Amino acid sequence: MINNTSPLDRMFQALADGHRRQMIDRLAAGPLTVSDLALPMGISLPAVMQHLSVLEACGLVQSHKQGRVRTCALTADALAQAEAWISARRMMVEARLTRLEQFLATDKEDGA
Repeated sequence: MINNTSPLDRMFQALADGHRRQMIDRLAAGPLTVSDLALPMGISLPAVMQHLSVLEACGLVQSHKQGRVRTCALTADALAQAEAWISARRMMVEARLTRLEQFLATDKEDGA
């Protein structure tokens, strides 16, 4: 289980694992039972359950049990927090590159 207190840290740590990203990719197409989710992964059902518990703990996945069948689905807007964090950093880098581009254009005009 992931022990960091920051929700963003937990989300990025959950997404750092390839099996969990594969689960997210498959769940993006729609809800799946744990058995269906585990089938193509080549790992044990207990390992799949452990990965799912990490995804649930960080809020990316929700599951519900009906009888003996547990169905998993992506949480609506689950990746929004990570997307916002990445987007903010991308905008800062793009702004810096725009300033550099403007500086180089001005410097080229002054030198010409």
